[in-house]
Amino acid sequence: MQEEMERKTVAISVKAGKLTADLLKKAITKALAEMEKSQKNPKIYRGKQSVKHLVRQGAGVSNIEVTDGNIKSFERVARKYGVDFALKKDTTSQPPRYLVFFKSKDADALTAAFAEYSGKVVKHQTQAKPSIRRQLVQLQEVVKKMAQSLSRNKQQEVAR
Repeated sequence: MQEEMERKTVAISVKAGKLTADLLKKAITKALAEMEKSQKNPKIYRGKQSVKHLVRQGAGVSNIEVTDGNIKSFERVARKYGVDFALKKDTTSQPPRYLVFFKSKDADALTAAFAEYSGKVVKHQTQAKPSIRRQLVQLQEVVKKMAQSLSRNKQQEVAR
């Protein structure tokens, strides 16, 4: 381990007209402070992320299979519940399915998110909107009938 640390090199670039020992010392000190800070506090990813980042966070990872093609709506709900998750598309099956990986500690939040998501999907399917073409055909028939009745009324008035 010690040899590995010794082999690593650091490149520092400093813009200066005249490089003095004091300026070099400050640059190296600042670079070392930044390196220590990044080692102590690695970047923590939140929300949607890659499977690799999710596994690196140290928590156990579980997954659920989703076959719905409208996965974007699930992403909105998961963001609302603060779930850290990763999506992986399995293209070997027809229709394509999605594997949703999440931290084991987020299981309760994910259950609530899936409950809301499935409620949205069911609600969307039950509110099937009527076809606009069918409505246009029906309205055209109504207009034709009205035109015929108006022309009959005019003909009757002229005959009187």
